[in-house]
Amino acid sequence: MPKAPQTAPPRQFSLFPESARLQRIDPATNCWRFYRLTLQDDLFGGTVLVRSWGRLGTTGQERRERFGDPVAAQKELMRWMRVKQRRGYREDMD
Repeated sequence: MPKAPQTAPPRQFSLFPESARLQRIDPATNCWRFYRLTLQDDLFGGTVLVRSWGRLGTTGQERRERFGDPVAAQKELMRWMRVKQRRGYREDMD
C-alpha cells in the first residue's frame, strides 16, 4: 500500500523570538551593517544574550550579557530589536 506524502507543518512565527538577524543597507551613505541577537542557555542555569554587530561580510564584534531570569533576557532582546529598528535596521529575510 503506498504511503501518503509527508508535508511539513505550517511555519508558525514565535511571539517570543530566541534570535533575530537585522541589517541596514544604505548605498548612498556606504552603510552595509548587520546586527544579530541570540539567547543561549549557560552552564549555570541562566540565559545569555549574545549581541553581534559589524559591517556585512566581516566577523564583527560580539558582546555577551548574562541574565539569571530567561524572561529578563527575552525582554532585553526585544528592547534591542526596537532600538535597532528605530535606527533603520530591518529583519534579514535570508
